[in-house]
Amino acid sequence: MNDDQRSAVMADIYLLLFLALFSVTAILMTLTANLTLNTIYLGLTLVMILMTYFFGAITGLTANLIFIFLQAIVMIYINTTHHATIPMIMIFWLVMPLLLSATFYGMTRHLTQLQVANAKLRGDIMKRGAFDERTDLRTTVAYIQDAQVFIETNRRFQLPVTTVIIRIRYFNEIKRMMNEQQFSDLLRLTSDTIASTTRDNDITYSLDQDNPTWAVLLFSDTPGAQIAANRLKSAFDKRLKESVSLNSLEILLVVGIASWDADKMKSPYDLMNTGIKETEYDVAR
Repeated sequence: MNDDQRSAVMADIYLLLFLALFSVTAILMTLTANLTLNTIYLGLTLVMILMTYFFGAITGLTANLIFIFLQAIVMIYINTTHHATIPMIMIFWLVMPLLLSATFYGMTRHLTQLQVANAKLRGDIMKRGAFDERTDLRTTVAYIQDAQVFIETNRRFQLPVTTVIIRIRYFNEIKRMMNEQQFSDLLRLTSDTIASTTRDNDITYSLDQDNPTWAVLLFSDTPGAQIAANRLKSAFDKRLKESVSLNSLEILLVVGIASWDADKMKSPYDLMNTGIKETEYDVAR
């Protein structure tokens, strides 16, 4: 049994214990005639369960100890001022709140562990997978795989293979002027523009989102790729002016173009890195 399965089983066990203890509490409440105290204690118990959930086990334990102390004060007060006795069966309120808080905390703790594990798994899948969730584009993993196919086609049929790498000029400076929504809008706008301006047989990728980097693989020589890059820049400028959230920012794209050279390059990484290097020499309009 792995950790996730163990956490799921423990969460179920704690849930069953919580429900069982709550059922026992309800039965004991019906056996006592003190409706007022039962109602008050039940309300305070629910408050302590919520405190344990939101603020942790230490806070919940402290609240339960305070509750036990308050119950002792109530018993002393009723016995001395009203000369009445509280039924011994009411003693269950000394332990039930603590047990309910503990079992509820145990359940939520293991559920939280499952959520964290699922989030990590989702992130690993997206990182290693073929598609980027934020832009709906293929990722670096897919780029390397597809580039290998393009390179093999080049070797067999002598078709020119070129990659176009797209970045945002002075991105780090621009990012400091954007909020999270604008950053998301920029990623989406750029991705949609690249995808819509490329040919059907050209493939678009999202290589990096920390320093947003896109790539296009195409069967073309360098002049043909340059025409595609210029068309892309023009389309981006037009869409940027139409964007309500981004039109106030001066955002320029830079592109790097690299063609496959079997004599100088050994792997798809060489093609990609050469294109990234070429972005440093592009003079953005």
